[in-house]
Amino acid sequence: MKWLCCQLGAREHYAIPRALFRIGMLGSLVTDAWVPPSSLLAKVCGRSSKFRHRFHSELRDARVKAFNSSLVLFEMLAGARDSRVWPKILARNRWFQRKVASFLRSHLRKRAWLPRSFTLSTLNSQLVLCSYSYTALEPFRYAKSRGWKTLLVQIDPGPEEERVVGEETAREPELAGKWHPAPNEYWAFWREECKLADRIVVNSEWSREGLVRGGVPVEKISIIPLAYEPGVSSGRLIEPRLQRRYPDRFTSERPLRALFLGLVNLRKGVARLLEAARILRDEPVEFWMVGPVEIANAGTVTDAGRVKWFGPVTRNQAAGFYRNADLFILPTLSDGFAITQLEAQAHGLPVIASKNCGKVVENGLNGIILDEPSAACIAYAVRDCIASPDRLEKLASASGVRDKFTIEALANQLQRLGAIL
Repeated sequence: MKWLCCQLGAREHYAIPRALFRIGMLGSLVTDAWVPPSSLLAKVCGRSSKFRHRFHSELRDARVKAFNSSLVLFEMLAGARDSRVWPKILARNRWFQRKVASFLRSHLRKRAWLPRSFTLSTLNSQLVLCSYSYTALEPFRYAKSRGWKTLLVQIDPGPEEERVVGEETAREPELAGKWHPAPNEYWAFWREECKLADRIVVNSEWSREGLVRGGVPVEKISIIPLAYEPGVSSGRLIEPRLQRRYPDRFTSERPLRALFLGLVNLRKGVARLLEAARILRDEPVEFWMVGPVEIANAGTVTDAGRVKWFGPVTRNQAAGFYRNADLFILPTLSDGFAITQLEAQAHGLPVIASKNCGKVVENGLNGIILDEPSAACIAYAVRDCIASPDRLEKLASASGVRDKFTIEALANQLQRLGAIL
């Protein structure tokens, strides 16, 4: 059995196609952009381009189909047509689906981009089309017309997550900014994707519960956690995990450095985190907010002396924040998994996390699980870390990416899943 993976963007550092390629099960990767360092596009755009991570050296010998020229044209025209978020998301998703479906029709009938051992008679029975949620509908329609198996990789808890964010937006209108719920057609397309999928993969129990509440049959759902390989980022070696040392006590001159890294929005629990910072304003702690800011009035909602805003960073810069922080904090209200937990653990950071994401933290072993993602619970956990630097050091010593989150583990689980499709 061979898998055809359709992937918009560089999600999870191409973990699924990499896992399949390692065990000889990847037929092709079809993606929006593929930019090897030696390519003309890489040279023209330079290292600062959004395309700089659209490649992984582990897949240099894999069959990859991308639509670089079409993507560049689409992005240029999309920005000129409409600056609103949802119309642009829908247009990009439709564009990618059309390109994938066209590729399937025009090339796979000729066995292009598939192993030579495949014949037309074996193609239909031995091909799995794997695609991520919200970009799978047109490819799935074609796949089902050919009798292929279909696997949907669900990136979030679906409509249930939107409900959570909607409630938080109503609770924090001053921070909500320009958030709007998805249009009805977005969810209508998704529900059809779910119907066409032979199997749906989610990355956490939290996501599984959300989908079931949203009406997805539980028997269709499999939980496979995300994979992260700490030694490699986009095919390049990174520094080994740190052996951390903490001061005997935290002071105003050497405060506890609590790192939040990711999208700075209400879904991630940022409003609760900022309220916790206000509660702890007289304690020796700094909160580092790293990532694109998606809330309104960010500069006026808290004491600037205790909260530092750094904005978007590159992956190399993010590694520097992981190295220099004392702990990682993720009070998310909803996440399909939150791979930043694995990145933090790979750098030897203890993690304070909510229950509403992938289970990476073992409470009291390598971090702290919040009873609930409230400001009071966040402040209590951080205050406990301030008072016990030795406990932080023990949590850090147990931090690391466990075997269940490796590419090899992902490959094994996908292989077992393929056997029952």
